[in-house]
Amino acid sequence: MAEQLTMNRVIHAAVRRDLTRLDAALGAVADGDTARAQQLQRAYAALHEQLSHHHRQEDTYIFPTLERLGLDPTLVAEMDSEHHKMAEALDETATVMRRYAASASAADAGSALASVRSTTQVVERHLAHEEAELEPLMEPYLEDPTFKQAEKDLRKGPVTQSGVFFAWLTDGMEPHVESSLKSYVPGPVVLVLSKVFGRRYYREVAPAWKV
Repeated sequence: MAEQLTMNRVIHAAVRRDLTRLDAALGAVADGDTARAQQLQRAYAALHEQLSHHHRQEDTYIFPTLERLGLDPTLVAEMDSEHHKMAEALDETATVMRRYAASASAADAGSALASVRSTTQVVERHLAHEEAELEPLMEPYLEDPTFKQAEKDLRKGPVTQSGVFFAWLTDGMEPHVESSLKSYVPGPVVLVLSKVFGRRYYREVAPAWKV
């Protein structure tokens, strides 16, 4: 039986999935294919938006709460520093992807691919660090009422935002990851939110991965 993933790792799996398929897509584009270049830029922008939102939530709700509950502030500071490095790398890649979308040239596609790979290294270092060091130390606090409230607070937001999130999260999700997700959010809830309120994702982003 596959290991039960935390919700954090479920989200990380979606991030890794998108970076992997963006790498593959950029390595196979044709010179001058403007439609494809713009399609991949939109897909990257969606990933950028979801990952940035995830980290803002951690910075706003999770990390401060853990620190108040007694988690080592040095580790929290390391997480915060890594978030800043990721934000810089993601923004740099966003700039390169926009340039590629405008030109659709092979040269800019190559630059975009190199930037995605560089950013992937920065992102992976943080995700692996968080999973290996932070998650085990979080376990004693997960049932604390203060932490439960922080989790409740971070789930607040427009239903359309939740819909796009679940549409993105589940697009191309592997079965063992889907099984873990269902242990946190009932399948019918995910289905309704994604299919009804996440239509923008299916219209604007998902086609990039169907090619």
